[in-house]
Amino acid sequence: GVFEGRSAVWIIENMMSTGDQLVCVDTWEGGEEHVNVDMAAVEARFEANIQRARGRVGMRDVIKIKSSSSKALAQQLSGVAVPFDFIYIDGSHQAPDVLSDAVMAWKLLKLGGIMVFDDYLWGDPRVPLHRPKIAIDAFMNIYGAQINVMNIGLQMAIKKVVLP
Repeated sequence: GVFEGRSAVWIIENMMSTGDQLVCVDTWEGGEEHVNVDMAAVEARFEANIQRARGRVGMRDVIKIKSSSSKALAQQLSGVAVPFDFIYIDGSHQAPDVLSDAVMAWKLLKLGGIMVFDDYLWGDPRVPLHRPKIAIDAFMNIYGAQINVMNIGLQMAIKKVVLP
């Protein structure tokens, strides 16, 4: 998920060059932690933030997909998708969703590509299935032989070093 687009803006301003594409996926429906949030306003802030960032750095190719990550990733996997250089996973905080996103996205990440998980240490440790950590740890255990860990903290950053 991209929520209001602050991470997408950072990527546009700091990582992208002319000719690069940024694919942003979100339902803009929110999760259990957004029960009292006006998600239409969040989506409007996303649009405004992306437009401002594009104006500051010159046009960058940003593709907005309003969908669940599972549907968007399945579409990418079923098509002739160009492998991604960078994937940032920051959607649902539910462990099953995070694990599914990670496994599907991993297949789209090119060798040498980087995947970052946000919110590694987010949430109440007493409710592990409602936080990303348990899913990220499971993914790391399963795919560990293909991974070089670059950072562990509030975010987990990994590099794909071996093809499956």
